Amino acid sequence: MKTFCGRANPTTGAMEWLEEAEDYDYHQEIARSRYADMLHDKDRNVKYYQGIRAAVSRVKERGEKAIVLDIGTGTGLLSMMAASAGADFCYAVEVFKPMANAAVKIVEKNGFSDKIKVINKHSTEVTVGPDGDMECRANILVTELFDTELIGEGALPTYEHAHKYLVQEGCEAVPHRATVYVQLVESKRMWSWNKLFPVHVKAEDGEKIIVPPPEMENCPGVPSVCDIQLNQMPSSDFTTLTDVVTMFSVDFSKPVQSASTYYRVQLEPVKSGKAQILLSWWDIDMDPSGTINCSMAPYWVKPTSALQWRDHWMQCVYFLPKEEPVLQGEKVFLTAWRDEYSVWYKLQKAREEEDKADVCVESPVCRCHAHLLWNRPRFGELNDQTRTRRYIEALRKVLNTDSVCLCISDGSLLPVLAHYLGAKKVQYIIPYFRYLHFILVFKANHLEDKIKIIEARPELLKPSHLEDKKVSVLVGEPFFSTSLLPWHNLYFWYARTAVTSHLTSNVTVLPQSASLHMMIVEFQDLWRIRSPCGICEGFDVQTMDDMIKDSLNFRESKEAEPHPLWEYPCKSLSDPQEVLTFDFRKTVPQHCLSTEGSVNLLRKGRSHGAVLWMEYHLSADISISTGLMQISNEKGNCEWNPHCKQAVYFFSSVIESETLSDPGAVTYAINFDTKTGEIAMDFKL
Repeated sequence: MKTFCGRANPTTGAMEWLEEAEDYDYHQEIARSRYADMLHDKDRNVKYYQGIRAAVSRVKERGEKAIVLDIGTGTGLLSMMAASAGADFCYAVEVFKPMANAAVKIVEKNGFSDKIKVINKHSTEVTVGPDGDMECRANILVTELFDTELIGEGALPTYEHAHKYLVQEGCEAVPHRATVYVQLVESKRMWSWNKLFPVHVKAEDGEKIIVPPPEMENCPGVPSVCDIQLNQMPSSDFTTLTDVVTMFSVDFSKPVQSASTYYRVQLEPVKSGKAQILLSWWDIDMDPSGTINCSMAPYWVKPTSALQWRDHWMQCVYFLPKEEPVLQGEKVFLTAWRDEYSVWYKLQKAREEEDKADVCVESPVCRCHAHLLWNRPRFGELNDQTRTRRYIEALRKVLNTDSVCLCISDGSLLPVLAHYLGAKKVQYIIPYFRYLHFILVFKANHLEDKIKIIEARPELLKPSHLEDKKVSVLVGEPFFSTSLLPWHNLYFWYARTAVTSHLTSNVTVLPQSASLHMMIVEFQDLWRIRSPCGICEGFDVQTMDDMIKDSLNFRESKEAEPHPLWEYPCKSLSDPQEVLTFDFRKTVPQHCLSTEGSVNLLRKGRSHGAVLWMEYHLSADISISTGLMQISNEKGNCEWNPHCKQAVYFFSSVIESETLSDPGAVTYAINFDTKTGEIAMDFKL
């Protein structure tokens, strides 16, 4: 059975109806899941196994049968650990039907069908009793319901329900407790992900400044957590203002309350500075004594410990509602509020704390619209002064006092730059819902009557929109909020084609062209998310590997996927190679753009995949890369644009080139279908 799915094509901008198989969504869920990453997380698995063994032993020592409830069983791994540790019976609950079916097969394959019952329900729908899903309440509760923020996947309401209806009072719990830690820091880099900084522009008539509107300055932002691989953040990019402190703990062996509440701690700054950011992470104790501990602490907290790489649990960056100066030794109070699914923070001076102790603070809501339309990397990109200077330099070359300029890009500063650099007329074409925040920028800089916003799609542009004047300079970054993969921003090319009749015959287009680049890499760790596990802690989980493989192969050709590679170290095994070019001075051609060739491997290593990115050529000698910034040493370590996600195409098999004398080559075939805007690619090792 087929189903029709509607979507806006991110590259062409067209509305499309695609015929998809009925299980398309399921395959997407499995293919992009982090199950492989969890199965490769040795530290997590070992600690869970140790904790489960200890919990079963404690129950047995009391002369009781060990009855386990495993909520969110996934592959059934934790239930099999419990059965192997001597549990008398396990109830493994899994709400995602394809996953529950896989768990049944994995449990059977490992010989535990008589000890484990897989229940395909949400845990809140599980019944207990002679005719229920569970014959009796469990006395051991095992779960893995955590995300990077700890509670974002609904752990608290799930535990609350389980204690009320599914487990015995005084049950054992694995993990036994979770503890959330915070550290106050100053970081211009991370703060730039949440606020718009002033932009200085040297114009003919002196220096101009694009000032951020007060509505953005005072906006608390959005409540969604910013989760990153904090271990890739250099220590030079932040200053710690306090020691690490415990914010709150949750004891999972006792009834859990999910109702909104708050926690308060006193902080004593160890350094004076601007309090901007709270870094946060958690650890879990698998046993009551805390001897079996699994920690997400970043490198500077436990410098002597070997760090376990994982992508399913990272670290959190929280932005304070506003920047607060703090003085060394002068105590401040930090309050954490939480609801069922999220946490947010506020810093208060000691004298304020007395008056506001019981004031409930609502979850932050963005009122300036910018935080709803720009994600954190986009804020960082707009605040990148080096990048902005390149656009200014390129615009200065093409603009003059007769220029009629049209900008096509989402939430871009280019119209303001074009006006400050002397363009006669500046117009900005952008859909209504994407420019609400930009009206604030125009107002703050008194530009409402200087830049005309055209609320129309490019293909619906009329001469009257442009006051019957032809456009002499067409500009774009290009950036569009609907883009996921690097080449999706080629929507600029399609928009440029749509407005061709409104352009002068000698129009200047900036950027004048773009190119797609590729490089073969070896990942330090990211390969784990797509690598089969086979045997995990002695249990055969190949059924899960096969499920992921089938879902990845669901499409006729595999797809590249977006990843911010500054968070995922890799080394280049080949030189970067330009593989396709796109000439924005001409309209989109009717024919496909194709290329094939081979790239030589220059270094020994494991070829995990190809990385692809775009470069935009603003002029003959000024370019912007959305991917590789530089290869930093002879080992091939790469530096990536930190504001963009690069496309990663994982090879289905990994070839290890051991010798430098003949490391081999990778052949490729890449096809850009100009009708669909999609890129198909194939690689052979």
